[in-house]
Amino acid sequence: MVNDITLRLIQMSKLEDNVNDILGIEKKEEKFSLKEFEQPAPVPRKIDDTKDDIDNDYSHSRDNYYNLIDKGNEAIEGILDIAKEGQHPRAYEVAGQLIGQVAQTVDKLQDLQKKLKDLKEVPGKTTANIKNALFVGSTNELQKMLNRKKEDEIIEGDSTQPEKDNTKDK
Repeated sequence: MVNDITLRLIQMSKLEDNVNDILGIEKKEEKFSLKEFEQPAPVPRKIDDTKDDIDNDYSHSRDNYYNLIDKGNEAIEGILDIAKEGQHPRAYEVAGQLIGQVAQTVDKLQDLQKKLKDLKEVPGKTTANIKNALFVGSTNELQKMLNRKKEDEIIEGDSTQPEKDNTKDK
C-alpha cells in the first residue's frame, strides 16, 4: 500500500511539474516524507477492571458516539460556511446529508441507552399486563394445570366435554 501511495505521489509531482513548465511557474523545492501521510496510532481503549464487559462496552461505545457527534457538528459548521460563501446547491445538499447522519448517530446513542437497560433488566421480572387470556382445552385439563401451580387450592367442577366412548354402534 505504501508503494501505491509513493507511486501516485511521484505521478502527481510529474504532472505538476509539466503544468508548471507550460504555465511558466517556477518550481518550488518541497521535500515530502511518507511520515506525513501515516495514520496516527489508534487511541487506546480504557478498560476498567472493576466493571463487567457490558459496562465497559457501553462506556466505550458511548464515548465513540459522542466523538462522532462532535466531529459531525464541526463538519456541519465547516460545510455550512462553504455553502454560504459559494452559494452552490451541492454544498447545501452535503450539509443536509451531514445533518441527517449526525441525527442518526444521536438516535443510535439513544438506542444504546435502551439496549443497556434491557441487558441490565432482571430476567423473570416482567411489567407486561395480560388483558385477555384464552385457554384452549377442557376444564379438567385446566384444573390439572392449576393444581400443579397451587396444590393448596382445589377448583371443583364438572367437565363440559362428554367423555369419549370407544364403542361404536353397529
